[in-house]
Amino acid sequence: MNQKLGSNKKTVSLVLGSGGARGLAHIGVIRWLEENNFEIKSISGCSIGSLIGGVYAAGKLDQLEEWMVALTKSDIVSLLDFSWDSSGIFKGDKVINTLVGFLEDIKIEDLPIPYTAMAADIITEKEVWINSGSLFEAIRASVSLPLFFTPIKKGESLLIDGGVLNPVPIAPTFKDNTDLTIAVNLGGALLKEDAEPPLKPDTNIGMSKLQFDIKSFIDSLNTKQKTTPAKNWSMYEVADKAFDTMQSTIARLKIASYPPDIEIEIARNACGTLEFHRSAEMIKLGYEKAQLAYDSIH
Repeated sequence: MNQKLGSNKKTVSLVLGSGGARGLAHIGVIRWLEENNFEIKSISGCSIGSLIGGVYAAGKLDQLEEWMVALTKSDIVSLLDFSWDSSGIFKGDKVINTLVGFLEDIKIEDLPIPYTAMAADIITEKEVWINSGSLFEAIRASVSLPLFFTPIKKGESLLIDGGVLNPVPIAPTFKDNTDLTIAVNLGGALLKEDAEPPLKPDTNIGMSKLQFDIKSFIDSLNTKQKTTPAKNWSMYEVADKAFDTMQSTIARLKIASYPPDIEIEIARNACGTLEFHRSAEMIKLGYEKAQLAYDSIH
């Protein structure tokens, strides 16, 4: 454990970005802040950032971390529920219901710290800041990645992943009375391929054909993408890569317009979008990147 960085706690507005399984790095960032005399006074999150931030605000991060670290590829396959709706491949309900089952739902108004989940309304083409009502309904809307998860109907709105418009939602923290705004950007510069950690072997034993087909689909998303003309990309890889590229570009623009006091960058190819079986690795990466970001400005 690092030595405390001073006797007085500094208050933080924490902004947690969008980026699939890379977002497990958010847990490592939070752990580093807790260990080094920072007090998180508000959270704004998008997609995976809304999940990690919401669970932290509810005081259940330990349980979520324990569950995430124990996940295998087979577990992830079992949580993906096919949708017969043409608006998305998976419904996403099974994941959210699993989380609600062991974490319990809570109203955002009852959280001990202010919390905002970022979603996007494809009807009005505007950002939607969700800061009231069911926490997990807010998270479900914020994580509705186009193509993969079906959108959420809310009143006259049709909500999808907030990363479409604002993957690093700093604006909801503007009125906070805190010492620092710290933003975690999951769309950082690409790692060189030889710097990426190797994938761990897994087994397909005991899988049904449907489960095997879903696993194959996940593996196609998580295959390391080589930028050679000979590469034949599937439609899913193209969609995944396009969304990551779009989010990274928007994140750079947002951060340039509204720079936080500290930006923590996670490379956008640090792991695949659905590689949640690498949670422990991503948590460790987030912890290390938080330390490096702090050291770079001190």
